[in-house]
Amino acid sequence: MKNLIVCLLLCSPFVLTAGEGDNPKDAIRKVLDAQVQAWNKGDLLGFMEGYWKSPDLSFFSGNNKAAGWQATLERYQKKYQGEKKEMGQLAFKDLSIDLLGTDHALVKGRFQLQMKQEAPTGIFTLILKKVPAGWRIIHDHTSG
Repeated sequence: MKNLIVCLLLCSPFVLTAGEGDNPKDAIRKVLDAQVQAWNKGDLLGFMEGYWKSPDLSFFSGNNKAAGWQATLERYQKKYQGEKKEMGQLAFKDLSIDLLGTDHALVKGRFQLQMKQEAPTGIFTLILKKVPAGWRIIHDHTSG
């Protein structure tokens, strides 16, 4: 009987695969925390892991927009890794995470950068989607 129960549990469509049982808000927070850690190590590609690697990713900042993961990476490279540029130390503050169903979320918050000569800050709104790789930012609207 025990073997039958074990077999039923293992074969059941309700068995969760690794990571699916995590609280979605905690999983999203982990993505954002990993972005901060990567940024603060100067690892821009690691930071970009939080974004959906797709030409359909959208990034709006000020009066500019970037379409796609590659364009978003290039924007960050130009703004923070170009000649005489610095990445500084990043922090996310005042985060709120609202689930929009089972596979989308809205994140609102504030970024703060501590640089040698300045400390830029601004607000952002992110839309995340749960894709096979996990939760990823599919739209970023940042002001500041």
